[in-house]
Amino acid sequence: MLKKITKSALLLTVAASFALPLAAQAQKYSAGDEVTVLQGFAAGGGSDALAQLVQPYLSKELGVNFINRYQPGATGAIAWTLLSKQTAADGKTISITNTPMLMTNYIMNPTMQYAIEDLDPLANVVTDPGVIVVSKDSPYKTAKDLLDAARANPGRITVGNSGVGGDDFFSVIMIEKASGLRFQQVPFAGDGPSWAAAMSNKIDASFNNLGITFPQIEAGNLRVLAVFAESRVPELPDVPTMKELGVNVVAGSSRGYSAPKGIPEAAKKEFIAAMDRVISNPDFKRDAAARAFMIDYKSGADYAKFLKDQEVVFKAIWAEIKGQQSAAK
Repeated sequence: MLKKITKSALLLTVAASFALPLAAQAQKYSAGDEVTVLQGFAAGGGSDALAQLVQPYLSKELGVNFINRYQPGATGAIAWTLLSKQTAADGKTISITNTPMLMTNYIMNPTMQYAIEDLDPLANVVTDPGVIVVSKDSPYKTAKDLLDAARANPGRITVGNSGVGGDDFFSVIMIEKASGLRFQQVPFAGDGPSWAAAMSNKIDASFNNLGITFPQIEAGNLRVLAVFAESRVPELPDVPTMKELGVNVVAGSSRGYSAPKGIPEAAKKEFIAAMDRVISNPDFKRDAAARAFMIDYKSGADYAKFLKDQEVVFKAIWAEIKGQQSAAK
């Protein structure tokens, strides 16, 4: 026999069912919290460099301790699948998200199990222009030397990248398309292993990023041949852009932070407010400039829109070149 449910009992039941989600939505960070930061690439690359720059400042602003967890593989896809599909949306685990690989992973491989829609973008911090670097004792003294060698030896000049589908991978393709040249791409599990291979002459050159390689350039261990920016960068005034060399390519990688979809709104706002303060900090600006990191700050909805716009751009690029890539395999 069914019992009669009073209006009051029904309201209490509904209220109880919403109690946990509402409490979760109100959750903020507490002093001493440990926040895990998933990195989809090996230590020593762009994600790691961003973490070492940002997180000491962000830790003070939020009052939390950041723990970097390296999950290299599949050009970041292992970490981002873990973030979006197997991680609680409580703000206690976030990830560094890198373009274009965040979206090129599933653009190039539809079997990937995550997409931008599975994430809550928090803030982009830098956009790091691409560069070509070689060892200090490389026979290639200029970008023209390297391009001439590629022209004379189609498909034989070895160039490292941070992984298939990454910004360096696409930079090579874009340069090949713009110049008619052909290189032999060598993928690595991140930017660090790529520049290290170039420095030890295991490959002819590394297509990499300025902020990541700048310490080795300053130390004289790497020689930078060209930068993939609109104009020369202040830190390397004598280094030409690819456009100056007659190759109309501007490319690089943007890096920021994202959380699993559904992070408590209070925690999201708190994180972004703390990042706002970091970006405005003169000491942070000084440290970023010393590492040749170009600040390109976008937070919340602006960062989400940027990622969707990038998705559109790289879908178009891949649609144009995927047939050529399949034929080359």
